[in-house]
Amino acid sequence: MCPYRFVWTIPELNVYWGQCLLAAVTIAKSVEYAFNKEGMLKVGETRPGEMKVKGKGVANGQIHPAVRRGNHYIPSGLYDAIELMHTLRGLQWKFGRGVHIPKPTRPLERDKFLQATLVSFIQNCLLVDFLESAIKLFPGVGSPMGGSMFYPDLQPFWRYTVSTLIHMLTGSAILSGFGMVYDLVTLIAVGCFDSSPSSWPPVTDHPWCADSMHALWSKHWHQLLRQTFLVLGGYPGKWLAGDLGMLFGTFIASGLFHECAMYSMGRGFDHTVSLFFTMQGPILVLERVWRKVTGRRVGGLFGRLWVYSILFLWAQLMVNAWHRRGLGGGMVITIPQPCQAAIPSNRA
Repeated sequence: MCPYRFVWTIPELNVYWGQCLLAAVTIAKSVEYAFNKEGMLKVGETRPGEMKVKGKGVANGQIHPAVRRGNHYIPSGLYDAIELMHTLRGLQWKFGRGVHIPKPTRPLERDKFLQATLVSFIQNCLLVDFLESAIKLFPGVGSPMGGSMFYPDLQPFWRYTVSTLIHMLTGSAILSGFGMVYDLVTLIAVGCFDSSPSSWPPVTDHPWCADSMHALWSKHWHQLLRQTFLVLGGYPGKWLAGDLGMLFGTFIASGLFHECAMYSMGRGFDHTVSLFFTMQGPILVLERVWRKVTGRRVGGLFGRLWVYSILFLWAQLMVNAWHRRGLGGGMVITIPQPCQAAIPSNRA
């Protein structure tokens, strides 16, 4: 309960509601590990540390085989325990079967991989700095106390133009933030703990190229919290109502996960966020009905417009619920940054 019991005394630091996200992920991991009778096995293991006899393959093409580490200065058992504590997508682990893994975009040779990751980290840091500073220019939205991005004193055209701009800046900042944190963790894991570069594929797979909501959530968006949502909502939902219950339970868990984390900002609940994620279940069912009726998958130009209409129009209500509670006024990067110094933020 520490994430909810204690608060940051500096309002700008209150954006670190990520501590509540971490708490929920840790709870989900603990529940899954405790109830898994066979233990947490790697791909190809029959018991912890015991591999299958060669020749017995696996049927699932999405299984990610184990990779070799380099210097082995960390005992394998200790390394596996550390990896299991921190892994989210479950690469090389049985629970990670079926997870979509984007193709590598960096050289897999260790030194070149670290160089490319360092460059990517710096680029993402600068981009987050710029986007965060730009968001703080907007009155209310850029304040730690928060404010609506739908300015009532503007004419409708300009009101929704401004809200769309803030929405796009926020989405871009979130994606860049994913990349920044992922690059930092990658540098530590590969550079300090001898992890294999192939264990660190891209965190997202070109989300703006998704031409259906099914493709977005299953492939293009990050899969870091997939197992968390399955444990907290998907598996209980399947027990209650089969595959449909699993679908709805997963997205209900996602909605509550995001909203309960934002609750730590001390500004109460706003279930606009929960509703947005919960409605992704019916949306995916709708896409399945479309395929049954027409014989064609949602895709192509119209599929992409369908995705954009949800992400750029409907999702604005969700992002506004975040900004009204001070998300845009928080400090993502606490050390001095070029844009933070050059652009005066608006904290009115």
